[in-house]
Order: sequence, then C-alpha cells, then structure tokens
Amino acid sequence: MKHRRRLLFERKHEPLPPKPEFRERMLSAIAACGAAMLAALALGTVGHRATEGFAWIDAALNAAMTLTGMGPVDELHTQAGKTVAIVYALFSGVVFLTVAALFLAPIAHRLLHVFHLDVED
Repeated sequence: MKHRRRLLFERKHEPLPPKPEFRERMLSAIAACGAAMLAALALGTVGHRATEGFAWIDAALNAAMTLTGMGPVDELHTQAGKTVAIVYALFSGVVFLTVAALFLAPIAHRLLHVFHLDVED
C-alpha cells in the first residue's frame, strides 16, 4: 500500500488494487468490525452490571443477546436497568448497521470499481 490507511479507497480513475491489498483491506475491515462489536459489548456489560447488579458473566450474556437482536435473558427489575436496556437496544441496532457497512464497504467498492475500469481493445 502506498502510505495510506487501509480503509481509504482509490478513485475511479486509479487502477484496481491487487488482491493482496484487497485482502489487507478486508482484514482491516474485519478488525474494525470486531473492535466495534467488542466496544459495544463492553458498554452493554457495564450498563447491565451497574444498573441491575448482575454478575459479570450474566451482564455480558444479556448484553450479547441484546446486541445480536435476541433480547435480554434475565428479567430486569429496576427502572434504571430497563432504561439502560431500551437505550442499549436502540444503540445495538445502530451498531449492527455500522458493522454491516464496515464489512461490506470494501467488497462493494471493489465491485463498483470493476465497472469503472477502462477496458483496452
């Protein structure tokens, strides 16, 4: 790569990057997705632990289930816990869309870039 960050894409007049560079870009996207998911999971775990007093493993389980769209496992008893669950559920939807976009962006860009290549006869 030519001294640029891996998630920045080339313009349509630039040549298609080689496959090793595309693999690096995909690995960077996967790492960014993983980091976003871990950060969101940590935020939810701390929120459930602080408001409901769950054990760390139970708080992480509830956060993971909410983050994946399945909803909390344990019943929430406090108003603060229910408020955190509402906000975290809305936040989880945004995280899902963000992670999906981060993952699909290099693939979509490469596909669209192929359509803009000049074909020589």
